[in-house]
Amino acid sequence: MTEIAPALAPLLVTLPLLGAAIALIAGRHRRTQVVVSVVTLTVVCVIAAILLAVVDGGDQAIAVSVGGWPIPVGIVIYVDRLAALLVMVSSVVLLAVLLFSVGQGAADGDDETPVTIFHPTYLILAAGIFTAFIAGDLFNLYVGFEILLVASYVLITLGGTESRIRTGVVYIVVSLVSSILFLAAIAMIYAALGTVNIVQISERMPELPQETQLVLHLLLLLAFSIKAAVFPLSFWLPDSYPTAPAPVTAVFAGLLTKVGVYAIIRTETEMFLDNDVNTLLLWVAMATMIVGVLGAVAQAELKRILSFTLVSHVGYMIFGLAIATPAAIGATIYYMVHHIVVQTTLFLAVGLVERRAGSTSILKVKGLMKAAPLIAVLYFIPAVNLGGLPPFSGFIGKYAIFDAAAEVGSPLMITLIVAGIVTSLLTLYALMRAWNLAFWREGEDSVETDARIEYLGDAPAAAIQTERRVIPRIMTASTAGMVALTVALTVFAGPLYDVCTRIGAALLEPVTLVQLEEQHQISTGGDEKTTDTGEEVTP
Repeated sequence: MTEIAPALAPLLVTLPLLGAAIALIAGRHRRTQVVVSVVTLTVVCVIAAILLAVVDGGDQAIAVSVGGWPIPVGIVIYVDRLAALLVMVSSVVLLAVLLFSVGQGAADGDDETPVTIFHPTYLILAAGIFTAFIAGDLFNLYVGFEILLVASYVLITLGGTESRIRTGVVYIVVSLVSSILFLAAIAMIYAALGTVNIVQISERMPELPQETQLVLHLLLLLAFSIKAAVFPLSFWLPDSYPTAPAPVTAVFAGLLTKVGVYAIIRTETEMFLDNDVNTLLLWVAMATMIVGVLGAVAQAELKRILSFTLVSHVGYMIFGLAIATPAAIGATIYYMVHHIVVQTTLFLAVGLVERRAGSTSILKVKGLMKAAPLIAVLYFIPAVNLGGLPPFSGFIGKYAIFDAAAEVGSPLMITLIVAGIVTSLLTLYALMRAWNLAFWREGEDSVETDARIEYLGDAPAAAIQTERRVIPRIMTASTAGMVALTVALTVFAGPLYDVCTRIGAALLEPVTLVQLEEQHQISTGGDEKTTDTGEEVTP
């Protein structure tokens, strides 16, 4: 398996792109498109699992130089434990959401998710996500972001309604600003260091003055924080995600912000270890948690509630990253995996609520506990998980981050722990209030007569009442599968957390160029390597 692993790594990107091309050609053959998309994502998931087993078991990453160019001149695909784990989790989530969208398209006659363009665009989105995760240099990380931008703009405006076009324009403008900042940072880094390879950047960065490092550092953080929806750069997210079709919103919420968080992790642990901005990150993390969850409490529409909780829980990841210990980084990775799965599951469950009740406004929906008990269960389990109730994975991840912060023990860390606990309680309150109103409240109960929640009458953008629609079994089955996966994150928390712990330890020990060349030599199976002068030497 070790011998074939380097040949498998490029397939993580080439297979989705090839599948997108086939799906586009087969635009009039819906079943062909479905089969191609499902098979492609399934194969990518298997490949990612193989690569994770190889790099975790061999304790060495895989580096593949595209086109045979010597490292670091050519494009380098770099698959370590973190990249392999996130590609595997992302492919599972993408597959589940794809099955959900197939059922929705079949039931709605493809009005919400036009099959001709949906499948190719969806696979291109997947290719962009995977490219970002396995990029070995900043420019190809930028390419992954741009692939994401193009595909996500098409997906977020599916259906062509006025609200979707309006929010789509805001989304693309914000994304372009982020991309411009990222590209400017890449140009400045190349001008200062003569390379965009992440390993070489980490080696050469200490040669720069601290002031120069700080400028480059903050510029990258600014670009990535927009994509990750870190406060105060998260203003665009709550208005953009709720207007998209349910499967699009689910995959965006689960994955797109995590690509930004992933880029921040790489930035902080590999390129700028000697340029510490952790205190700034801690304050930003606290603001992101508190402001995001207060926004969720003030909402009366399920998608907007979840969008604000998405922002607040990005704060936990920034918190764990800013602690900057191996245990904290490992806990952050675990929480990141947990949030990808649970947040996606909740948006799928809300998609079922919208079809069954005709709305996602908790002021309008009621009595679903009796009318649709299965949907009630599918919402309740990930909701309490996201709220951090024990023994679920949300509690495990938060406790691990808090424990790592407590080991540091500074007053700011204790303050962040308190803020994290308050955020968790308010998250649980917002989600359980929605449960009480939409599922538990009987038909004769009135929201308007309840003084405790009368403030919700002023909440923005309550969902417009639509006709109730049939729920195909595949939509329920894919959501149930994701709920089962959230439970599995708890049942198998031990092995997963061990992997995340090893990731945390490895990230704080940056790879050198010599090690990268050795990993590349192993990946190609050759006995020769190229020196900086281009001469081939035999070790």
